[in-house]
Amino acid sequence: MNRICTLFKIKYPIIQGGMVWCSGWRLASAVSNAGGLGLLGAGSMHPETLREHIQKCKSATNKPFGVNVPLMYPDIDQLMQIIVEEKVPIIFTSAGNPKTWTSYLKSNGISVAHVVSSSKFASKCEEAGVDAIVAEGFEAGGHNGREETTTLCLIPAVRRVTTLPLLAAGGIGTGEAIMAAMALGADGVQIGTRFALSEESSAHLNFKQLALNLNEGDTKLLLKKLSPTRLINSKFSTLIEEAESRGASTEELRELLGRGRAKKGIFEGNLEEGELEIGQVSSLFRKIESVDEIMRDLIEGYHLIRQKIQDDRLFPPA
Repeated sequence: MNRICTLFKIKYPIIQGGMVWCSGWRLASAVSNAGGLGLLGAGSMHPETLREHIQKCKSATNKPFGVNVPLMYPDIDQLMQIIVEEKVPIIFTSAGNPKTWTSYLKSNGISVAHVVSSSKFASKCEEAGVDAIVAEGFEAGGHNGREETTTLCLIPAVRRVTTLPLLAAGGIGTGEAIMAAMALGADGVQIGTRFALSEESSAHLNFKQLALNLNEGDTKLLLKKLSPTRLINSKFSTLIEEAESRGASTEELRELLGRGRAKKGIFEGNLEEGELEIGQVSSLFRKIESVDEIMRDLIEGYHLIRQKIQDDRLFPPA
């Protein structure tokens, strides 16, 4: 039995990333109903908004779902209290030290996974007592690790230092990519970009249509002095890139970024002034699909490539 499926009580080892301004109750419940694990993206929610989405998710699915919590969130005490009160069974934490909240969450019967970008931090996760690790390569959209390690290199490096259940993330959006991640030592995958562009995603239609017309090279990792973030090439990203090229200070970049940029771009659809976060894998897709269609394609693609590899036998046993 797959360890991720056993841990989270799901049918398929496919986790939907908890993305800001994309991952509301409609998306999370649809992924859970389709056999994966849906996550609410708490990073873009006020505490009571999170409670509302948890309750609506409970009404929309009787399957397990979870919440992604960036540990840099300003009102994190309130978020954690709501999560415990609402008896959310699974939490994915990111952007912070897993030791801070893992023991508290587990003492309340909650399974904890933590997102890392290096084998060094994967080891710290095991010390902190998490139940699973998400290793995310720099192909991913949104906030990234400073190491800029690709998923293909990161997964075997993390597998080398931990025996915990391991999820691969970053650049994964097809069944073939799932197969590759499993071959490298992952027990399952976390997929963000493809679900961000689904019918059920709460992202604005303008944002989805733009992301579905990207080609290779149409995203860049910027804001490295603040928090490395993969952005779509746009008027705003050009301002950031020019500022970084002339050696802008952290304070200047923070002022240029301002507040609410991601909401403006992803949720409100302002493609010129907004912060447009998406992963490199977006260039593989050209249409908005339902979660059911995406899950079906992922599973069929996985089985097709698995069978093809078995049939080809390019490397017969020695």
